[in-house]
Amino acid sequence: MLDNLEADFPEHEPRPCNAPKALEGIRVVDFSHFIAGPFATMILADMGADVIKIEAPGRGDDLRRYPPMHPDLKHGAPFLWNNRNKRSVGIDLKSPEGLEIVRELIATADVVVENFSTGVAQRLGSTTTVAARSGRRSSIARSRPMGARARSRIGSDLIRSHRWRAASFP
Repeated sequence: MLDNLEADFPEHEPRPCNAPKALEGIRVVDFSHFIAGPFATMILADMGADVIKIEAPGRGDDLRRYPPMHPDLKHGAPFLWNNRNKRSVGIDLKSPEGLEIVRELIATADVVVENFSTGVAQRLGSTTTVAARSGRRSSIARSRPMGARARSRIGSDLIRSHRWRAASFP
């Protein structure tokens, strides 16, 4: 049955380097961390979106230290996989200056992705409110580990209760 497998499929032709991509011209501001959010935004970046990953200054995404570590780059391989084709900037989300920069970035975004713990987005001034006020047509994607009601639980039960929510404005 599998003897003629190669003959049954056409030879792969690589995509030309200058070929247009489906999400070219779409800006994504990415506040996500660890696995679910970075993986989702990796797919958007692979499809041509301009993904700007927001990280904590000096520390970055914890996935940078997740094994296996790349011996030459001193980063975890999952971080390298999940953050290809993205730009990254360190912004202190607890400083007034950092919050102003973030609000300006969100105002230029077509998509905002975050997987903050419950309550963090509200403390930052709510990405939803900033996106809605920008007047741009934009979407917000949120991933909530353990669901939004599980305020005291940290971590993810990816099989049972990981949920993505999306909202669009104008």
